[in-house]
Amino acid sequence: MLVIKKISFIILILCISFFKLNAKDLNNLFDELRKAENIYAAEYIEKNIWRSWVTHPKSKYLTDKLENGTFSMNNNQYRLALKLFSDVINDDPNWAEAWNKRATLLFLMGNYDASLKDIEQVLSLEPRHFGALSGRAQIYLSLKEYEKAITDLEKARSIYPLIKSGESIELIKKLIKELQV
Repeated sequence: MLVIKKISFIILILCISFFKLNAKDLNNLFDELRKAENIYAAEYIEKNIWRSWVTHPKSKYLTDKLENGTFSMNNNQYRLALKLFSDVINDDPNWAEAWNKRATLLFLMGNYDASLKDIEQVLSLEPRHFGALSGRAQIYLSLKEYEKAITDLEKARSIYPLIKSGESIELIKKLIKELQV
């Protein structure tokens, strides 16, 4: 019995160490992303950040469920995707990517208000989520709230200087000037 307790304790310590390393690794990836000198390096780092985001830190089941929801969303099975994402959020309301996937789905469904609420949740859990910032900018563009869109795109670019949506900032600024004439 004592041996089982010792083994369980060692496994627990290893798991805790692993999760801390993941957070540290993610922080390192964001540091690298800010320093990336070309788009190829930035996109490689971005893919690793997304890989970290879509992988639940403790549950393969939730990772798989999120993946199934994403598959459903990408195949226009919105009701199923909404149920899957909502279930994941209910199981772990602290997983930012579950909120982000549901926010994306709600945007696609045209429910901007609900999408904006989910994006707020994403950003409260992961303030560096450049995907959520870019998504919210898209909603603001649709609502013709151009200054808010620019603010979010600039925030995304401060986190990810080579982000492709950064090019949109100049276009939006031109649009605002034209509207003011």
